Amino acid sequence: MSQTYNVYCDESCHLENDKQKAMVLGAVWCATDKRREVAERIREIKQKHGLSKQFEIKWTKVSPSKLAFYLDVIDYFFDDDDLHFRGVVAPDKNILEHGKFGQSHDDWYYKMYFVMLKAIFKPQSKYRVYIDIKDTLGAEKISTLHDVLCNNAYDYSRKMVERIQQVHSDEAEQLQLADLLIGALSYLHRGLSESTAKNAIIERIRKRSGYALLKNTLQMETKFNLLIWEPRA
Repeated sequence: MSQTYNVYCDESCHLENDKQKAMVLGAVWCATDKRREVAERIREIKQKHGLSKQFEIKWTKVSPSKLAFYLDVIDYFFDDDDLHFRGVVAPDKNILEHGKFGQSHDDWYYKMYFVMLKAIFKPQSKYRVYIDIKDTLGAEKISTLHDVLCNNAYDYSRKMVERIQQVHSDEAEQLQLADLLIGALSYLHRGLSESTAKNAIIERIRKRSGYALLKNTLQMETKFNLLIWEPRA
């Protein structure tokens, strides 16, 4: 019997003209039958630190007063064998030459989504992909993304990638976790370092993952998988 997985995707600095150098795409995934257990465990961590169950984990909310909470969340991710992460960093969007490859920025964006997800997808399994609702990714783009993912994976009957849909991040703890992890990667790869709390989270991820976060992990890495993407010459 095939296993079904929920894949929660988020993105940072993905727009073409947002004046940000690095783009990060990331996904947290777990077996569908584990999603409720994971969400409840994260809510317990929130309550342990005096926060509401409805408190939304976000990289932009990281502060010294909540550092212990966010470190606990990072430790929980690394301690729970049911949770996995894949991140793709495009270090410098300014060097992209879309015209040279006959594509638009949107075309490239879809391709990067496939680059991120193809390391997660296994032919014998089924996947339900959930993407944080953002004004820049409407229903039409979601449909196109589904087409691109299925076609690239030879999944023309959509048996493997069952669905792609938008969700609000406050409704899915796993999506909040994805936001935290890609936020750390984006902060690092944009060369930022002003926040001691954010620096501490990056260091904890480095320590727990065993990776410096500046180079590719092994391709078969299943816990914290990272690709630093470089365009073809």
